[in-house]
Amino acid sequence: MLLLVGLGNPGPDYAGHRHNIGFVALDAICARHRFAPERKKFRGLIAEGEIDGVKVLALKPQTYMNESGQSVGEAMRFHKIAPADVLVIHDEIALAVGKLRVKTGGGNAGHNGLRSIDAHIGPSYRRLRVGVGHPGDADQVKNFVLQDFAKAERPYFEKLVEAIAEAAPLLASGADAAFMSKVQHAVNPPPPKPPRKAASGGEPRS
Repeated sequence: MLLLVGLGNPGPDYAGHRHNIGFVALDAICARHRFAPERKKFRGLIAEGEIDGVKVLALKPQTYMNESGQSVGEAMRFHKIAPADVLVIHDEIALAVGKLRVKTGGGNAGHNGLRSIDAHIGPSYRRLRVGVGHPGDADQVKNFVLQDFAKAERPYFEKLVEAIAEAAPLLASGADAAFMSKVQHAVNPPPPKPPRKAASGGEPRS
């Protein structure tokens, strides 16, 4: 079983914030792949489903971001899931809107949700880092992630979320490089190739 975790803060006041990209992406995956309705468990909202033959438990912790690890730890222990089978979707200020990266392990880079999960299960889980941009000033980061996307950014954000849901089978199967490639191709398709010029020839012979 894959434990697929989306990070965010509960409640309508936070719904559109950059910090809630994990919730938004997870909801899109569950809708695209027809997961069962959400129910309350493990201090969060869970939905069960299957993605391309892989059984998946989708979890949105409702503890607020700073205590996300409590919910993740409870779900892992109940279902006897190893850290290697946990994938956390979270916002990443080091990446521009429309960009993403998948990695296993590493530091938390000051992300309070990851810091909490690290404290409860260790760092050896997979992360889907979804770009939300950077304000340009480290002192403004906290306020920045607790704001909605700018109007000009929303098309990239919406296209990225749609592409993540579409490519989720690759993510569930562990084909991380192929997943990233497919998503980036969908968000930033290559320009069309110019038409080939017809070969020039002489006058037809009679």
